[in-house]
Amino acid sequence: MVLPENSRESDSGSPSPSTDASTQAAQSREELQEESRKIRRLQIMMSMVMQVIAQDLTLTVEEASEMVADARKAALTMFPDKELAFNLIYWPRLQRLMRERFRMQ
Repeated sequence: MVLPENSRESDSGSPSPSTDASTQAAQSREELQEESRKIRRLQIMMSMVMQVIAQDLTLTVEEASEMVADARKAALTMFPDKELAFNLIYWPRLQRLMRERFRMQ
């Protein structure tokens, strides 16, 4: 005997496939929005760090290095499994900035 969709839901205790799909879509949309917010936050943070290093003439090499290390730690806290992406995207920029700003080799 085949039960209507609504009857199956109450018998099995699990939501129907259409309800489950809409819930997954809403979760997926929320997850995408959260990831977009985190990416934007990371971009702003890295931009600010790079601007301070480039423009603050009183900043020492040690302080700039500490800022870079803290920014890296924060980025990896936001995106724990994305160390390679950080190393490919931001690390070369930070190295170049440090070389230019402090005339390092």
